[in-house]
Amino acid sequence: MERRIFLGVSSTAAFCMALVLGAEYAPAQQKSLKEQVTGAWTLVSMDQTDESGKKVQIFGPNPKGTQIMDPTGQWVQIIWNPDVAKFKVNNRQQGTPEENTAAVRAMTASSGTWSVDEANKTLTIKYAGSLLPNQAGTEAKRTISMNGEELRVQNPRTGSGVQSETVWRRAK
Repeated sequence: MERRIFLGVSSTAAFCMALVLGAEYAPAQQKSLKEQVTGAWTLVSMDQTDESGKKVQIFGPNPKGTQIMDPTGQWVQIIWNPDVAKFKVNNRQQGTPEENTAAVRAMTASSGTWSVDEANKTLTIKYAGSLLPNQAGTEAKRTISMNGEELRVQNPRTGSGVQSETVWRRAK
């Protein structure tokens, strides 16, 4: 009889301890939004809409891109249209005016710092430099959401004057 009581008490104590420890460590297992956003990302899609409601594809129907958000708050992003025509001469310094215009329109690149407002689920980018010089020294706020390994970024007004929703997948 004493052995049964001992086993019952021991089992109950172990169960209670597991409940307490599980509850204590559960919040530590959930990552903050900043921790979830940190990392390297590849572009999945970029849906853009102009002021009239017309869909536009500034970087073509199948844009490519990479974004890196490091844990110290440094950020770099590059997005390009993979279908832009190659230069006739394999030298970017010798492109024709038309080739240079097409290349600039087919790409964006910028870097700076980033931070997340956990409560409002927003991402703030502070541009240090950009292919568009006007962005350097400015700040932009985006609404973000996470779904597993997917990061969705909504920009109410891009440098080109459109709204955009960009979807990124964690790089593997």
